[in-house]
Amino acid sequence: MSPQLILFSFLGYTVLLFTISWISGRKADNQSFFIGNKTSPWYIVAYGMIGASLSGVTFISIPGVVGSTKFSYMVIVFGYLVGYFIIANVLLPIYYKLNLTSIYSYLLQRFGMKSYKTGASFFLLSRIIGASFRMFLVVNVLQHFVLDSYGVPFAATVFAFVGLILLYTWKAGIKTIVWTDTLQTTFMLLAVVISLFLISSHLEKSIFDLFKTVQEADYTKMFFFDWRDKYFFVKQFVSGAFIAIVMTGLDQDMMQKNLSCKNLPEAKKNIYWMSWALVPVNFIFLTLGAFLAYYAQKQGIIINGTSDNLFPEIALNHLGTFAGIIFIIGLIAAAYSSADSALTALTTSFTLDILGFDRKTNLSEKRKTIIRKFSHFGMALVLVFVIIGYKLINDQAIITKLFTIAGYTYGPLLGLFSFGIFLNRKVNDKWVPLIAILSPTLSYLIQAFSPQILNGYQFGFELLIINGLLMFGGLFIVSKPKN
Repeated sequence: MSPQLILFSFLGYTVLLFTISWISGRKADNQSFFIGNKTSPWYIVAYGMIGASLSGVTFISIPGVVGSTKFSYMVIVFGYLVGYFIIANVLLPIYYKLNLTSIYSYLLQRFGMKSYKTGASFFLLSRIIGASFRMFLVVNVLQHFVLDSYGVPFAATVFAFVGLILLYTWKAGIKTIVWTDTLQTTFMLLAVVISLFLISSHLEKSIFDLFKTVQEADYTKMFFFDWRDKYFFVKQFVSGAFIAIVMTGLDQDMMQKNLSCKNLPEAKKNIYWMSWALVPVNFIFLTLGAFLAYYAQKQGIIINGTSDNLFPEIALNHLGTFAGIIFIIGLIAAAYSSADSALTALTTSFTLDILGFDRKTNLSEKRKTIIRKFSHFGMALVLVFVIIGYKLINDQAIITKLFTIAGYTYGPLLGLFSFGIFLNRKVNDKWVPLIAILSPTLSYLIQAFSPQILNGYQFGFELLIINGLLMFGGLFIVSKPKN
């Protein structure tokens, strides 16, 4: 593909997003930005959340790692179903009963101000890192295949990309995102399905014959039975359940869309439909990964750098112009779908949880809008600098980095929410920040020395559970029964 064609595809898709932003942003206010005035249809939210749950990480990283991890990721997806069931029946009823805009307001009511600020701060840290990783994927591809040839600096590309997201979420926030996510989910799924057909066509096999071939080549192995292996199926399943709980149910980014639904029953329907849809969708992504790995092997293609380069290398350099256009549009859709909602959620949490402007009754609506817009701009700048910094440390598959980081930053949130929901004890609020720092620190040490201590056992994504248990135990120590 020529750089001009890639750039044209990017700009054309961006114009579509700005059109939707303009339509949805008319008569928008602060409530539109934060919770969409609670008028979002549940089926639109559910469909859009498929794309937001996948993001650029799933689009590039998951197909890329199939060559080494096979289909083991599907066991995590099965675990998601349990996690989403808990979200629908435990967390969502609490959020709707308390009429929350930021879900971390629950920690203020249950524990106190220090716990509240701690929970929000851990979310901000995790989401800034995670969203930056996802955006880096797209920016890096655009830079390598398009803008390097024009001599455009990487930093300039980052500023431009984040700037576009800032502009189309500027006015209506979540109200716009609910609708743009439907567009992005559609293009992302179309890109994957079309890529499957193009690869099978190049190999002169039908889809079913090619799947049978990769199955015989052992790419589709799903269950690993060695308990010491980080891909042991029991660990994967349990980890999947907890990953869904923390990365959706305890994540302002994902819950903000659910809270924009009209009422609790519609929000629950959204979660149920979205969770079951993720099973076949993720299976298709893994199938694409197997096809890509087999194609690279048959064509003698050597992938330089990380496994994240597998899909873009084949799509842009080996399958023809049409495949390249489809890949670029799918990748842009995946990036926008997670980046726009992440920026909106970061702004929401910072303004409500850290600045606390909803608790300041002396602020006019106009003043609140100004604060919200300044916060929105500030969060965009933070993302820009983190993406630029990440360029210097890109040394492994993004998917592994994301879940590793989530295991450390979401663990304290898991401990805080589970303790507050399941135990009727009063916590000494001043000790919560210290415990929240100690629990991920101890988790890191446990992971580092587990092979020596536990006869070769390697922690995978289940480190999140250990982290949460440490936080839970620490809270128990500094708590006492309520009267």
